[in-house]
Amino acid sequence: MNTTTELDAADLRLLGLLQQDASRSNQELAAAAHLATATCHRRVQRLRQLGLIERTVALLDPARVKELLGVGLQAVLEVSLDEQASEKLQAFETRAVARAEVMQCWRVSGGPDFVLMVSVADMDHYNALTQQLLSDDVNVRNVRAFFCTRQAKFSTALALRSK
Repeated sequence: MNTTTELDAADLRLLGLLQQDASRSNQELAAAAHLATATCHRRVQRLRQLGLIERTVALLDPARVKELLGVGLQAVLEVSLDEQASEKLQAFETRAVARAEVMQCWRVSGGPDFVLMVSVADMDHYNALTQQLLSDDVNVRNVRAFFCTRQAKFSTALALRSK
């Protein structure tokens, strides 16, 4: 097994398979990757130690969550700040990521300062979130909201290519 930070074809196969379904047993994963079970286990441990596998999570079906829990309004927000000094950007980012409704927070360039993916129960909850997170922040200059009406694709998998 490769002990440096270089990845070989087997490592890339394992990462691809784990991105598809990380709940597989080591035996199932080894069979799918065409590796011995002990080798598969060692490689996955190494990939974790290298920090390539950040965490393992369960992905929930938004339609079922909406049906059972009533959480069903998702929006993409573009947020522009008046001042882009490092401490001002960090202050907004810290406040945004602390909110459970903020599923993703991206600092971006070439337009707004941030893009947020938010999930709330309904429009009342959206209004409360935007009041607390955006309207009450004197440094927030502009917000554009795009409400999600249909999910055409959702993936957490990164495209993997060897060098």
